Amino acid sequence: TYTICMLQEVLGQLYLEACEAVCAKAGIAATAVDLIGCHGQTVYHQPLAEQYLGRSVASTLQIGDVSPICEKLHTIVVSDFRVRDVAAGGQGAPLVPYSEYLIYRSKTQNIALQNIGGIGNITFLPANGAMGDTIAFDTGPGNMLMDGMIAKMTGGKLRWDEGGKTAAKYDWDEALLDFLMQDAYLAQCPPKTTGRERYTEAFLATVLQQAAALGLADGQVLRTLTRYTAKTIAFSARQYLPALPDRLIVGGGGSYNETLLHDIAEYLPKTEVLTNEQIGFDGDAKEAVAFAVLANETIHGGCNNVPSATGAAHPVIMGKISQ
Repeated sequence: TYTICMLQEVLGQLYLEACEAVCAKAGIAATAVDLIGCHGQTVYHQPLAEQYLGRSVASTLQIGDVSPICEKLHTIVVSDFRVRDVAAGGQGAPLVPYSEYLIYRSKTQNIALQNIGGIGNITFLPANGAMGDTIAFDTGPGNMLMDGMIAKMTGGKLRWDEGGKTAAKYDWDEALLDFLMQDAYLAQCPPKTTGRERYTEAFLATVLQQAAALGLADGQVLRTLTRYTAKTIAFSARQYLPALPDRLIVGGGGSYNETLLHDIAEYLPKTEVLTNEQIGFDGDAKEAVAFAVLANETIHGGCNNVPSATGAAHPVIMGKISQ
């Protein structure tokens, strides 16, 4: 409890410093900013109700006090977006489909956006579709298991497999891949979300135990985990989307993993797989843009969740306003 309380304030200070650094890089005064959207750091996400103290409770907790930003920059900050959607019966995630619909939709093509951070999530925008036609959900682990494996292989010296170069040196193992694809999360129908609460060190330990039984080297495990992330994405597209996307635009840290991108393209041969950068966007800025858009809707009283993606009973205005 002490740690969370202190981190709440430390993160607030770090967010303030980040705002100041971005403004300095952009060549504008930080005090000239009219509005800031701040998602915060998710500490725990339990959108499916559980019994607690005699009540049925769904919960999600994002920390990072935005008061330091308000105090120093004298501006409006919108934060803590997820909870309002959860209160309306939604999963509180994914949050980016609102901005993705505004920015990426096409009149002629089915567009899918695959973010590969720690967790993978997909948004599907049918050709000439309305906001309510948008489908979005978490596909499963993104970089999380790969990162854990490369850290194990290097004694913590590496935190990720840069470019997928280490994995590319090895072959994947079909038996281990089949074992991984038995993950019960993959069989859940959307709307659904997942996170670090599921793909923990214990999950990786189970994978390593199975790999040991199969006599696999660590490099083979890393390569198989890379292939696994790609296969969960393709599986999700085939199983839960109304049609295969004409274009799959990949963002997040995983978009820099060339081995992973190759695997995704191999699993989806009829889909054009490309990165945000290849269409002139900055993939690293995608979520920052999303929360600027969401915050703008909040202060103008506009609903900014996508119930077809989160499972909420109705549209709501997400975000708490501080000033």
